[in-house]
Amino acid sequence: MNFKAVILAAGKGTRMKSKFPKVIHQVCGKEMVNHVIDVCKKSGVNDIVTILGHESDVVKERLPENTMIAMQTEQLGTGHAVIMAKEYINDEDTIVVLCGDTPLVKEETLKRLFDYHINHGYHATVLTTEVANPTGYGRIIRDENKDLLKIVEQKDANEEEKNAKEINSGIYCFNGKSLRESLDLLDNNNAQGEYYLTDTIKIMRDKGQKVGAFNGSTIEELMGVNSRVELSRAEEIMRRRINESHMVNGVTIIDVNSTYIEANVEIGNDTIVYPGAMLKGTTKIGSSCTVGMNSCITNSQIGDYTEVINSTIIDSKVGENTTVGPYAYLRPKSNIGNNVKIGDFVEVKNATIEDNSKASHLSYIGDAHVGKNVNIGCGVVFVNYDGKNKFKSVVKDGAFIGSNSNLVAPVTVEEKGYVATGSTITDDVPKSALAIARQRQVIKEGWVENKDQKDKK
Repeated sequence: MNFKAVILAAGKGTRMKSKFPKVIHQVCGKEMVNHVIDVCKKSGVNDIVTILGHESDVVKERLPENTMIAMQTEQLGTGHAVIMAKEYINDEDTIVVLCGDTPLVKEETLKRLFDYHINHGYHATVLTTEVANPTGYGRIIRDENKDLLKIVEQKDANEEEKNAKEINSGIYCFNGKSLRESLDLLDNNNAQGEYYLTDTIKIMRDKGQKVGAFNGSTIEELMGVNSRVELSRAEEIMRRRINESHMVNGVTIIDVNSTYIEANVEIGNDTIVYPGAMLKGTTKIGSSCTVGMNSCITNSQIGDYTEVINSTIIDSKVGENTTVGPYAYLRPKSNIGNNVKIGDFVEVKNATIEDNSKASHLSYIGDAHVGKNVNIGCGVVFVNYDGKNKFKSVVKDGAFIGSNSNLVAPVTVEEKGYVATGSTITDDVPKSALAIARQRQVIKEGWVENKDQKDKK
């Protein structure tokens, strides 16, 4: 059986008060529409059609490459949106229709909806839930067999119907052939002049086709995001889910309320994450690591048994048994090896630092390749930029770079080369050689007394 999703993502989202389409606003680092797409894929959907309209090019560039696109240039209702995807709907398909602004729906919920739809032989099934206060929602009215009789909107409901607690989620499952035939019969003979997808339920029932309602969700899952306030609520719910899922998998999170982990982050078991940490993008943290307070790691890979303390890491790779921080800054394209120490206030950019090397404090290492067992002293600067071009420095295995030294690129320090403290190196340093590049110390006896006497005069 071929499952196909139709995702409604054509609206502007006026209440967001944004220049961007509503569905590309992010929840835990992922666009809302992509949350919906991903949950469809996880639930067994084979093909996905996304209905675009407002700022379609902006939305399209955020979607996966294999997503099929249908255009709704005029927003004339949910039924009209699905009509725009009709060419993609085959008779043998099972179609699930969702909204691109409902990022909290779960994989398990969709799987159970599909099973319920198929096992009961329904031509259409509406996902529903029950709430204490259904005001504003479409009410689910069932017949004597507990099948779906109709969906009644708030404004059209009589007093008895208004008392119904079961509401429409806006998520539907259809037999492809029945949906195509019903779409052909839709009209916009209503006060809004729009084509409603809910009218297909009545059309099918009038034709004697069996339609059902699956009460299998929660109101939290079905929450649509229409404003910044609702976006914040969705973020809070999704963040809680993500953090709890990591804890279930063996990660210790000291304070879930102050830890921000985005949707695509992976963390190994026995890792400890401290308050204020932010793990973003496609970050992958190994096992038995420590992510210290207020650390921010973005699109980076961290090896097992590594400790990151109050530091920022962006688009970089860090090996195993390595220490980063406190207050270190790994900028893009930093590649740090195993058993390395990157200490406090060390900045690394576009540089490789191999195993067992260390830069313990207050250094800048940019556009460089540092070999194994290298010691980089306090205050060392890799001078990589002449105001127009950037150049590379190479420090080979076993070298020692003394404190407060400058390596003016392009320059190479060969194996076991030794740079004396306070040197400014502009020429290559041979293997096992000592390089001293500073003026000799000069002592002027009595200089201070002479200065004081001159100052008095």
